[in-house]
Amino acid sequence: MARITAGVGSSHVPLLGVAVDQGKDRDDYFGPIFAGYDWTREWEKETKPDVIVLVYNDHASAFDMKIVPTFAIGCGERYKSADEGWGPRPVPDVEGHPDLAWHIAQSLILDEFDMTIINEMDVDHGLTVPLSMMFGKPDKWPVKVVPLAVNVVTYPVPSGNRCWALGEAIKRAVESFPEDLNVQIWGTGGMSHQLQGPRAGLLNREWDNKFLDMLEADNDEVRWIPHIEYLRETGSEGIEMVMWLIMRGALGKKVRRLHRHYHIPCSNTAIGHIVLEPEE
Repeated sequence: MARITAGVGSSHVPLLGVAVDQGKDRDDYFGPIFAGYDWTREWEKETKPDVIVLVYNDHASAFDMKIVPTFAIGCGERYKSADEGWGPRPVPDVEGHPDLAWHIAQSLILDEFDMTIINEMDVDHGLTVPLSMMFGKPDKWPVKVVPLAVNVVTYPVPSGNRCWALGEAIKRAVESFPEDLNVQIWGTGGMSHQLQGPRAGLLNREWDNKFLDMLEADNDEVRWIPHIEYLRETGSEGIEMVMWLIMRGALGKKVRRLHRHYHIPCSNTAIGHIVLEPEE
């Protein structure tokens, strides 16, 4: 059967994609950020996942105020890089895994999660930047991807508890897929940042690292953090961290940390990265 072998959490700051595309990832500014991903790049080469369930949020590329799905799963065969206003990123198309995606979609809906099914969409930096951080600049991405988009842009957004429960349901779905697949689940977005208003530029190193500590813990305390705490402590965009809880919920009760990295600032944003392995 298929199995989830690891979870990865990572920020998906668009400027990091620019750094990769322009060959600036090792300069004085970006070098310390990307150095924190060197371990993961080597580890990914060794572990060779077949599929990544990549949890991210769309930034008005595939969705806008005409339709705002809370949870949407991509079941298509291929996804092109979105034009976010300055042309699509020069990265390979993302290859999907329709069989696994449809299986997960069916399992989640029968598990009483109301998923929006997407067969055609372009994917923006929320999905492509994490791939670049883990895999560099390949001619072809070395894995297939099941995109799972979460609304963390327009209120109301899902609770941390609901996201964790969705991760648990994804675990059940993957483990009921009959093909032998090495599946990773990535939770992306965050960490502390606010892009507008009087608190623009807010960063909170202490709270971010507390959140990372909670992800490593052998309990589910992190799922109960209320929205207002994310907003108060990490800014209006820090709410993106609820997407990491989908990843964590899919790993089971007990995990082992393989790697962790944190750096500020990057484009007025905190960079967080963690690699976890289920111990059950």
